[in-house]
Amino acid sequence: MSLTYVQLEEAARLLREAEHHAVPIDPLSARLPGLDLAHAYAVQRDNVSWRLADGATVIGHKVGLTSPAMRRLLGVDEPDFGHLLDDMVHHDGAPVFAAHYCRPRIEPEICFHLTERLSEPGVTVEDVLRATDAVAPALEIVDSRIRDWRITLVDTVADNASAAGLVCGPWIPVRDAPDLAAVTADLIVDGELAGSGSGREVLGHPAAAVAWLANTLAAFGAALEPGHVVLPGAMTRAPFVRAGQKIEARFEGLGTVSVTFV
Repeated sequence: MSLTYVQLEEAARLLREAEHHAVPIDPLSARLPGLDLAHAYAVQRDNVSWRLADGATVIGHKVGLTSPAMRRLLGVDEPDFGHLLDDMVHHDGAPVFAAHYCRPRIEPEICFHLTERLSEPGVTVEDVLRATDAVAPALEIVDSRIRDWRITLVDTVADNASAAGLVCGPWIPVRDAPDLAAVTADLIVDGELAGSGSGREVLGHPAAAVAWLANTLAAFGAALEPGHVVLPGAMTRAPFVRAGQKIEARFEGLGTVSVTFV
């Protein structure tokens, strides 16, 4: 079933309003049974364009569904991606209003900062590491504007891959960083261990997720640009968070990053 431009525009509007009011909607996949992956990325791009027209700036991208468990859950065999905008960024340790989100989760990730353009098909892990000048311990705030996280692949793609916020710790020159695949991270919620994992959870190596992203964007006629940041995917499970909680991620060899929800 082919969907019309008007139907896709309406899907984008529903997601915008859900995010603006922090009131989730029923799955788009149920409302529009013909919604496919190409449609979903079109809806995502439509809402990014709205954000840009409203004064926001794209600062990079996030990769989702990098863990085998999440891909099995949604019945897919590859990751997805979303856009990161400057109005999503929060300072390390800063308070964040939980009420701005529908039902947020938190993920520890290794953030990449690029100094070279990655645009051609066939980008490798080595290419990504050459194009990266620094990495940082990071927390991604993910949120679904779909009620109760009842998402399929097309739901989360249309919803900007559930991207909602980014908190970065201190940047470390990549030449001084340990092997990113071997880096371990502990996720601490209110002083209690909520999850542990390593860079190998992210497609075997976090830079492999960045390479996948660069190659996928090339098919869309887009690229990773100098100055962009990339969140490659979660190293642990992603627990729900709420007001009153402090979350800290401790990365072996990279340091710590934290956020408090109020």
